[in-house]
Amino acid sequence: MSLPQYDHFINGTPVAPVEGGYFDTENPYTGQIWAQVARGSAADVDAAVAAAHAAFEGPWGGLTATRRGQLLRRLADLIIQHAPRLAEIEQRDNGKLSSEVVAQVRYMGDYFHYYAGLADKIESKVIPTDKPGVFTFTRYEAKGVVAIITPWNSPLTLTSWKLAPALAAGCTAVVKPSEFTSASMLEFATLFEQAGFPPGVVNVVTGFGPEVGEPLVSHPDVAHIGFTGGEAAGKRIYEAAARHLKTVTLELGGKSPNIIFDDADLDQAVKGVVSGIFAASGQSCQAGSRVLVQESIHDALIERLIAFVRTAKLGDPTQPDTQIGPIATRPQFQKILDYIQIARDEGATCVLGGKARSDLGAGQFIEPTIFTNVANHMRIAQEEVFGPVLCVIPFKDEADAIRIGNDILYGLAGAVWTRSLHRAMLVTEKLKAGTVWVNNYRATSMTTPFGGYKRSGIGRESGSDAVYEYLDTKSVWISTDLDVPNPFIRR
Repeated sequence: MSLPQYDHFINGTPVAPVEGGYFDTENPYTGQIWAQVARGSAADVDAAVAAAHAAFEGPWGGLTATRRGQLLRRLADLIIQHAPRLAEIEQRDNGKLSSEVVAQVRYMGDYFHYYAGLADKIESKVIPTDKPGVFTFTRYEAKGVVAIITPWNSPLTLTSWKLAPALAAGCTAVVKPSEFTSASMLEFATLFEQAGFPPGVVNVVTGFGPEVGEPLVSHPDVAHIGFTGGEAAGKRIYEAAARHLKTVTLELGGKSPNIIFDDADLDQAVKGVVSGIFAASGQSCQAGSRVLVQESIHDALIERLIAFVRTAKLGDPTQPDTQIGPIATRPQFQKILDYIQIARDEGATCVLGGKARSDLGAGQFIEPTIFTNVANHMRIAQEEVFGPVLCVIPFKDEADAIRIGNDILYGLAGAVWTRSLHRAMLVTEKLKAGTVWVNNYRATSMTTPFGGYKRSGIGRESGSDAVYEYLDTKSVWISTDLDVPNPFIRR
């Protein structure tokens, strides 16, 4: 039986790759190849950018903001309607739990509804000025064609975080999904035509970084790059964008501290730790991979945590009772095992897990793993593992917790578990991170900005802040003085 074959999506229609190549996409649970995806090249990028540029200068650019919002609303309804199908395809590609993916895709509909409402609420300013005889105001104008490059862990959600505000701002887009998880984005792209978007507003080119990503980032008609992924790739994109003076939004890695004080509700804190690191098998940029525990409750917390995690069920991610699924890609699977060995070599103690599970599916599983006796300078505490691996670090008091929490190159997220309002306010103020949760973990919303400090990225996604990543500000000066001033005198 022949496999499904996915072409690029350019100018409102599937388009075969110029060079004719395709690559396999694999189900990480079964290990089976289930589809083939177009292998793009610079020529395919040129065609997609040309379509996006023509739409921006033509039919899309000619729409009112209110009309753009109406189209986004239609799209949002279609997303909700097609959520089970889109989620099934994404889950087949990356192995996440079906329940989690369905919820994520349905929430995408809320994202697009939010930005549909925001599209015609982008208001400029009339500015009082110290110059006589002039009237001044600002205009916000769409930057143009946006390149969106997304990873394999949550491809549709992370694309929406960029695409929805970009479209609300009036931009058009070329999306390059991860080569590991391209199918769901290609299926999603067909909904734009059903919603009534002009051809070329959203285009998808699939393939590999050097063949598609690099030509897309450096293309002269691309004005802005939105990227989610690892720090190394983010640096390369930033450097390439800088050579062409393009703006960027980068959401990169994290090594987030989950800080538990001795006055916390330990049962709730344990659930927060598990949600922070073992949900999605740790394959989340905001994972709480460093748990900082006050010394007086260290042993009690570890005992409860181990007992709770032992009950987790690993297995088929399509089954509703499965709690931990496979690692999404074979390279990531090996990387996680390498880090587990690095932790052991550094002297950390593995108190739970630490092994692959070859008896499940195609064997691409790693047990939930907990390390104690971890010093914050160790690689296991400083580098992003992106897997179900937790390191536990004790601290003395508030000042010590803040010091350890900030002693990292990243600053994406963090959490505080305490009953003290004073302590919660102090630590949330002092932690150098873009998001800090108090007595919860991993909560995000379409209404709330998300992004990182330090090496965790540049710019913000979600909330009204995100729209301005895709807009340029223009100042307009109108003379109200009929008497033309002396041109040699600067007023």
